[in-house]
Formats: sequence, structure tokens, C-alpha cells
Amino acid sequence: MSLAETAASVSGAFDSIPVIDLGCASTHEERAALARQIRDACMNVGFFYIKNHGIPEETIDKIFSAMKAFFSLPVEEKMKLHHRQGAHYRGFEPLLDSNIDPANRGDLYEGFMIGWEELVPQDDDEDKVNRDTMVFPNLWPSEPAGFREAFINYYHAAFGVGKVLRRLFALGLDLPETYFDDKLKRYPMMRGLHYPPQTGPEDDGIIGIGAHSDFECFTILWQEPGIQALQILNSENKWINATPIPGTLVINVGDLLSRWTSEQHI
Repeated sequence: MSLAETAASVSGAFDSIPVIDLGCASTHEERAALARQIRDACMNVGFFYIKNHGIPEETIDKIFSAMKAFFSLPVEEKMKLHHRQGAHYRGFEPLLDSNIDPANRGDLYEGFMIGWEELVPQDDDEDKVNRDTMVFPNLWPSEPAGFREAFINYYHAAFGVGKVLRRLFALGLDLPETYFDDKLKRYPMMRGLHYPPQTGPEDDGIIGIGAHSDFECFTILWQEPGIQALQILNSENKWINATPIPGTLVINVGDLLSRWTSEQHI
């Protein structure tokens, strides 16, 4: 189905989220077929899972363990790395530090934010800082051991997935495969999130995070298996569960990509 035909058939009344296998993408023909699947998912749902994404399980396990250990530290220890300690929104975000939906009283999550950084300093690091206004020093805790390494290794692995996806997005839009390469030059941000259990009344105005759309091009999300949290609103105002599927990542279209495609990607 062509791009125009797909756009004409969009309803947005989905009740499930497609799973797309990135394992077969060695030839241009295979990538073109994957791109069509991704395009259909973006236009009809705005979300999709990917499997065989290439991030080693060991890399995921290490960052998950590091996050659990860090978020288990006393609040006063974590607050030493509060993002306001620096000028560029890096570091720890405490509970109720934000409120994305004005109708609520706050977002009940803790976060830790980082930007680009090499595990071992490279000769061209200064050039990257000069080229990208989003490259700033990260804040790192002294404990748990291995926290920095776990975050940076996952960051670079996820960044590699993002480079694969942006080329598939381009193909799905009937553009050259490298179309976005010179348009997505800034290094992305990465946030590790902890949502504590909630036991209060459902109408108390404090939830994990309020209903929202992401502002960037697209988001790559790993979910802890066995815990249902993320939901997606369809065109019939029904919330559809994005149930964690082991071995997958969730991809969702952000406001920027939606704008670039004249709202064809939702």
C-alpha cells in the first residue's frame, strides 16, 4: 500500500499495538518492507514494539540493576545530584518534581537524566561539544558501583537503535534512506525512571505521570516485565494497554515527527 493509500485508510481506532521484527534488515528490500510496517504502525497507532533490536540482555540487566540500587538510596543522598545542581537538567528528579498534566497534583516518579558521554574520553569530544548545544557534563553518583558505566553503555546501544529507526522512518515516507541523517545531529537525552507503587485513592490527582505526548522525534522505551503501566489513547478515547513484552522495546512517535509528517504520523 502506498503512503497516500495508507493515509486514506487511517482510523486510529486500534485495540492492539503491533510488534515489528528488526531482525531481517540486511538488504534494501528487507528494510523497505520493515519501513512499510513501521509507517502503518505510526499512522494508525503512533506506537509499536520492536524485537531483535540488538541491545544485549546483559546491557539491559546492568542498567536495570543500577537503577534499582540508585533509587533505593536515601533521598538525601539522591538529592545531592538534583538536576538543579547544574544548569542543564542532568541528574536526579525527585518525586512530584514535575506535573505534566495541570489537571493533576503531580507526577509520582523519580528519574535520572543523562546526555551524551563517551565511556572513555575520545580525541574528538571537544569537537562534539562545540557542534552540539545539547552536550553538557553529566552528574554521576559515587554509588552504586558501575552506575555510570551501565548508563553510558545502554545510552550508546539505544542510540544505535535510534539510527536504524530513523532510516526506516525515512524509507517509510518514500524518502532516501539517509534523509534524516543530517537533520538529527543533536545527541538525545536519556532518562531512567522509577514509579513507586501507589496505594492512595484513584482520584487523588497524583499518578505516575499524567497523560501527555512526547515532544521529540521519537522515544525508545524499555519496560520492566510483569508490570502493567503504560497506556495509549486511541481515537475512540479508549485506553489501550501497552503490556510489557520480554525482549522488546516500545517506540512512540513524538510531536516533532508528527509535525514533520503533517500529522500523518500520530
